[in-house]
Order: sequence, then C-alpha cells, then structure tokens
Amino acid sequence: MPRMQRGLPQKRKLPGVKKVVVVSSGKGGVGKSSVAVNLALALSALPNDVTGGGRPRVGVLDLDIFGPSIPKLMGLEGAGEPFLTDDNRLTPLRAHGLPCMSMGFLLPNGPVDPSDPTKHPADTPVVWRGMMVMKAVQQLLFDVDWRAGTGGHDLDVLVVDTPPGTGDVTLSLGQLVTVDGSVIVSTPQNVAIIDTRKGVAMFRKLGIPITGSVLNMSHFLCPGSTTPHYIFGPPDSFLSTCSDLSLDVLARIPIEPTVSAQGDQGSPIVMAGESSAVHGGSKAREAFLGLGAEVWRRLHPSAA
Repeated sequence: MPRMQRGLPQKRKLPGVKKVVVVSSGKGGVGKSSVAVNLALALSALPNDVTGGGRPRVGVLDLDIFGPSIPKLMGLEGAGEPFLTDDNRLTPLRAHGLPCMSMGFLLPNGPVDPSDPTKHPADTPVVWRGMMVMKAVQQLLFDVDWRAGTGGHDLDVLVVDTPPGTGDVTLSLGQLVTVDGSVIVSTPQNVAIIDTRKGVAMFRKLGIPITGSVLNMSHFLCPGSTTPHYIFGPPDSFLSTCSDLSLDVLARIPIEPTVSAQGDQGSPIVMAGESSAVHGGSKAREAFLGLGAEVWRRLHPSAA
C-alpha cells in the first residue's frame, strides 16, 4: 500500500488577531525584547492621521519559554496567573493598556516571601525537553483569548517576542501561524550580524515576510552633543549586510541609560509622559515612535 503523504502543517491565523508581527534576533542580548515592547506601545499610540481610524488595539505575546522578559519589562512581575475563560482559554494580563501573555505568567510569580527574601519566585527555571516546550508554545499561540477585555473586538496587531536564534520555537511559529511581518533586531558588532544573516535565511525559507531591520544600541550621544559615538562599532557592517540581503532599515535606536532604567521599572521608554524630562530628551523614544509608524504603514500599504 502507498504511504500516506505528510506535508508541512497548514498555517492559520491566530484567533482574535488581525495582524501578527514577529520581533526576532539571531543572537541574544541585542535588546530584542525591549524593541518588542516599545514597538507594541508605539503602535498602540499611533494617531488617527496615521491609522486612518481609531487607535490600534495591540497585544504582546512572549514566546521565549526559557527566558521570558515581558513580565519584567511590562511591570507584571508578581501579577499572578491568568484567569481561564469558560472554554479553558487563557486571559491575557494587561499593562499600559496592552494585553500581554508570557510563559512567565504560568510559572510561580507571586510576591517575594518577606521571611525568606533569598527565594524569589522568578528564580524558577523551565527545565523541559522539546515536546513539553512545543506543547507550551502551541498553548500560547492558540489558547489565548485576545478578545478578552476588548469588548469582543479583534486585536489589530499582535507583537510576538521570539527567543533568539533559529530553534524549535521560531520554526514552529513560522510553520503554524500566518505571520504578516517581522522585524529583525541586531547590534553593530559582526558577531551579532553573522547570526542575523542566519535568521533572515530561516525566515525566507519559512515564507515569513520581513518588514525590515532595526539597529539597536547604534550609537551614543553625550549630553548636549550631537556627535555620535559608536561604542559597539560603526554601523557600516550592518548597513552593508542589509544592502546585501535587500533589507530595509526601519530604525536606529541609540544607547540611552533611560531605556534600560525605564524597562527595569516596568515602564518602557515609549511610556514616558509628555511632562517628563525623559520625554523631551529621548532620541530612543523618538526612534521607537517612528518605528511604530513605519511598521504600521508597511502592514497596511493600501492605506498609506
């Protein structure tokens, strides 16, 4: 008898989501999660003259099973586990007006016990083999009710923060989900750019559309100066690689201590209020807002 033909699984849309944007990096430590949360907040803050309608409904999905960063960056550490709906779907936690889901919410994440502050709930590691990881990934992809808290409306954009590299999680995402765009994050060093090339090759092999690239930690500006200092090297290699790979450069994010400080406080730099000193002097914030507008235009070319 002939063998049954087995092809790749059919890609499908995520329930309750109109557009999916993946934020990826070939190497860890390039600030990918910071880019993801600030991109999501920038998208949610877009004015009507850019969107052609009301402000977009945006969510954040953290697919990094072993090292989830979204709970920290969005100020949701210790927020507890998500509720389940009547049909056993996960209800996203909310921060800064955005629904968020992360593996970090499914691990012990309560407050620190004052009687033993050395034992922090966030210290609990995920020590799983492949099949358990894939089961968790599929639950985070398909068992989250993104319409919860929106009055039954779909999200306009879901920003997905993926783990670095070209491993199982990103592969499964590319094979299972219809992705509408992706943002590739790198830093100027060649050691990061080498892995960026691999990530781009993987996305193209999987048929994931690449919206463009972001150069993070591109340069540093001394206070009161307009002269860029290339702490991690000049952008030449990055720009040359983007040209070779036909990648558009969407943004160059400068190094600013406030980006790290705001992230550690659970209030990303895009959230800096108009009356704050950070708002008026942050070139990184301006770059993230510009990135959000550019990504939105590329997701909706007919409305541009």
